[in-house]
Amino acid sequence: MKNPIHPVLFWAPRGLVILLAIFISLFALDVFGEGYDFWQTLLALFMHLLPTCAVLLALAIAWRWERIGGILFIGLGAYYIISFGGRFNWSVYLIIAGPLFLAGLLFLVNWKVKAR
Repeated sequence: MKNPIHPVLFWAPRGLVILLAIFISLFALDVFGEGYDFWQTLLALFMHLLPTCAVLLALAIAWRWERIGGILFIGLGAYYIISFGGRFNWSVYLIIAGPLFLAGLLFLVNWKVKAR
């Protein structure tokens, strides 16, 4: 008998990370209002999209190796809290690092369920 929770457990962290990548990519749009020339805008856009690239790279790794991906996402969440610790209100950390920790946990749970 097929376990009905497995597809949800498989897709939930992936969908969460894709939504998170879209969300943090929205913050890169502020470079267009800064009055830079073309090359400065392109460089600023690239710099603002580096966190999105890191999240998508971790997702690509997690898609294949869920255990490593789970650890990566938990590490990314911890890195965010450590590197920006104390600068923002706690809600900012919950909004950005929370989904990273949750995705990491879901990848690890899915890895454990598949191992059975």
